[in-house]
Amino acid sequence: MSKTALVVGVSGIGGSATASLLVKEGWEVFGLSRTPSRQEGVKHIAADLLDAEATAKALHGIDPQAVFITTWLRQDTEAQNIEVNGAMVRNLLAGLTPSKGPRHVALVTGLKHYLGPFEDYGKGSLPQTPFREDQDRLDIDNFYYAQEDELFAAAKRDGFSWSVHRPHTIIGKAVGNAMNMGTTLAVYATICRETARPFTFPGSQAQWDLLTDMTDASVLARQLVWAAQTPAAANEAFNVTNGDVFRWKWMWQRIADWFGVEAAGHDGGDHPLEEQMAGDAAIWREIAERENLAEPDLWRLASPWHTDADLGRPIEVVTDMSKSRRLGFDAYRATDDAFFGLFESLRDERIIP
Repeated sequence: MSKTALVVGVSGIGGSATASLLVKEGWEVFGLSRTPSRQEGVKHIAADLLDAEATAKALHGIDPQAVFITTWLRQDTEAQNIEVNGAMVRNLLAGLTPSKGPRHVALVTGLKHYLGPFEDYGKGSLPQTPFREDQDRLDIDNFYYAQEDELFAAAKRDGFSWSVHRPHTIIGKAVGNAMNMGTTLAVYATICRETARPFTFPGSQAQWDLLTDMTDASVLARQLVWAAQTPAAANEAFNVTNGDVFRWKWMWQRIADWFGVEAAGHDGGDHPLEEQMAGDAAIWREIAERENLAEPDLWRLASPWHTDADLGRPIEVVTDMSKSRRLGFDAYRATDDAFFGLFESLRDERIIP
C-alpha cells in the first residue's frame, strides 16, 4: 500500500529536505506552500493557512497518512506571532478530513522552546543545558507553545498521534528563507573575499568560547519520517541535532578556510552581521551579474538578523538527544561536513560563485 504525506512549508529548508526524503522512500508527497514548489516528485498545493475556508478547499480530496508542519510566519511582536502561527496550525488541521486521516502529525518548532521568543531571546531564567525535552515550558508567551497546543487539541479531537521536533539552527538550502545561517555565512564569506575584508565573527564571547550544536536539514527530515513510522515515538517531543558538538572558535576558521578568506575571531567588541552587511546589496548584485549567479538579491539569500540572534546568545547552547536515541533513532552528521555540503550545493546551483 502506498504511503501519502503532506509537507506544509515545502519550499523551506526543513520542508524541502523532508519532501525529498519522502519521495526517495516511495511516498506520494503533496507539498503545501504559498508559492509554487518545483521539487521533483512533489505535487504542489497552494494555500494561505490564514484563510481557513481556502485552506479547507485546497486540501479537499487530500487524505495524507502523515502530515509534517515545517512552516511559520514571523510577525512584529510575540503576541502577533502567537495569533498568526497558532491560527495557521488550527486552520490546517481543521481543513483535513477527520474521517480519513491523518494518522500522524509532526510539528517542527525549535530551541526557542527553551530560550524564549525573539523579543526575550536568551534572557531571564533559562533551563540548564543540555536542554532536555521534559523541562518545563518557560513562564513567558511563546508562539511555539501556541502551535503545540493547537496540535494537541486537534489530536484529541480527531484521534491522530503527534510528534514535536525541536531542531537547533538548521543547515540547509532554501532561497528566500527567513532563517538561513548556512547560506548567510556563505554569502558573507563570498563578499569578504571579493572586498578583501576579514571574515569577522559577529557573535558573543560565550558563543565563541562555549559548546554548541546544530541540525542538518537531512537529519531533521530523517527524524520526522522516523517518528511518523515508529509507534514508540507517538505523542512525544524530541530534540534533534547532528550528534556532535563544537566551539565557534574552531568552526569559524573551518568555514574561512573553505572560502579562502581571513578569519577574524571575537575581539571583545560587537560586530553584528546586520551592520557588517548593511551596505552589501550592490556588491552582491555586481558579483551575481559578473558570475551569472541565480539570485542577485542579497536579502533573498541572507538573513543577518537571525544569524546575529543565534551567534549572539549569552549562554552555552547544547541539546540532549537521549530520548530519541533510546528509541532507535541513530542519524548523525558532523556539522562541518553539513556546512561544506551546503556550500558545495550552493556552488553547484550557481547561488554562490
